Amino acid sequence: MIYIFYITLLLLTLGMIFSIIRFVKGPTAGDRTVALDTMTTLMVAGLFVLGAIFDRFIYVDVALIYGVLGFIGVIVIARYLEGAL
Repeated sequence: MIYIFYITLLLLTLGMIFSIIRFVKGPTAGDRTVALDTMTTLMVAGLFVLGAIFDRFIYVDVALIYGVLGFIGVIVIARYLEGAL
């Protein structure tokens, strides 16, 4: 069962690497914003998997707070790019 968690973490890491490449290489600010949102989502999923591996609920709490702050950050960036701020 633990191998499934390790494979999941490996796939999340691979997704994070692709997202970092898009964040660095992205031609527009919108591409970078989407890559940042993807990285936030992958990090939240990774924290949930780590919480399951180590059987610690604190990772779930941190993941929820990180997800909310990431969502607010992406909304602020999107509003800035739109010109509303």
